[in-house]
Amino acid sequence: MNETQVSQLPVYAGNDLGAVWRSSATAFRLWAPTACSAALHRFATGTDAEPEAADLGTLAMQRSEGGTWYLRIYIDKPGGVDILDCETVSRAVEPLLDEADPIQGSYTFEVSSAGAERALKRPSDFAQFMGSPVTVKTYQARNGRKEFAGTLAGYDEATGDVTVTVGKETLVFPRSETALVRLRVEF
Repeated sequence: MNETQVSQLPVYAGNDLGAVWRSSATAFRLWAPTACSAALHRFATGTDAEPEAADLGTLAMQRSEGGTWYLRIYIDKPGGVDILDCETVSRAVEPLLDEADPIQGSYTFEVSSAGAERALKRPSDFAQFMGSPVTVKTYQARNGRKEFAGTLAGYDEATGDVTVTVGKETLVFPRSETALVRLRVEF
């Protein structure tokens, strides 16, 4: 998009953007006429008994090539998520979305598991899946390879470096060289 196109975009004149709290629901409104996706990561604040903030997950909206918007809620729980869990969350959230009407226009609502081969992104992801089989993809080839399958052996929160045991070798992948770390399902 060039400068002329940007300067001709309509201006949003409303005053209802951001978070709106109600006793029954919280809505978050975003105006992004040229965006192809948006995400809202939610946390619950800690309590005196448990001072750690609870990660409530990410609400992601994406616009498909056909122009349809999707609101996806990714859920997780110890032992994994099944279709009944997705249905339960969907049935609980749909009435709240209908009442709060946080999204103008039509959209498709989906509830999904992060997946068996989910990407690991946050420090808590790496801590939760330490010792699990992973695949690491790098931006540049290392010894002629850009993909490494092994076991997650370490994660440095300060640097973002990932340590993986591949066979009998321990490899450290600096964050700057790592394109993706994903769980790997072994059959």
